Amino acid sequence: MTPYIAQAAAPAAQGGFPPSMIIVWLLFIAGFYFLFIAPQRKKQKEQDKMLAALQSGDEIITTGGIYGTITNVKDDRFVVRIGDQTKIEIGKGFVLSVVKKPSTDEKKSS
Repeated sequence: MTPYIAQAAAPAAQGGFPPSMIIVWLLFIAGFYFLFIAPQRKKQKEQDKMLAALQSGDEIITTGGIYGTITNVKDDRFVVRIGDQTKIEIGKGFVLSVVKKPSTDEKKSS
């Protein structure tokens, strides 16, 4: 019985983590980064750039689907006019996109 036990233990003793598996794991991690993490970081940078460029008079859509016009910019939020007599304050992170920026002609006439 002893030779059988020795033969069964031999493959485990010489085993280990083959170098080719390290390359496979590195390729997997790199693929994951380029497919998921890099595009998300790019999208976040574009969103931050858009939020920094917003100013009074810009028409926006909030993440809740509300259309409005920015009337005042504060440190961490915007005051948005959503109706004739209705203004709300929203956090800067809740702006989804810009619908329309006023042209220079519209700014001069206001």
